[in-house]
Amino acid sequence: MSDKSILDHITELVEEENRLRTDSSRPEVKAARLRDVGEQLDQCWDLLRQRRAKREFGEDPDTAAVRDAGTVEGYEG
Repeated sequence: MSDKSILDHITELVEEENRLRTDSSRPEVKAARLRDVGEQLDQCWDLLRQRRAKREFGEDPDTAAVRDAGTVEGYEG
């Protein structure tokens, strides 16, 4: 997966998130999907950061891997 494909997926998720936020129908389904989209966004950004860090330190960015949502969501900055 390339940085561009990750960024394209992020764009798609952000567009979906915006659509969901303006949609007033089925709030229980919308809330669950918003959580899912938010987790996927966090995972994508995390993967992109991993790839950039590996590249910066001379490692192969293709060895970066998507981490599970629990790990990514549990970060404390």
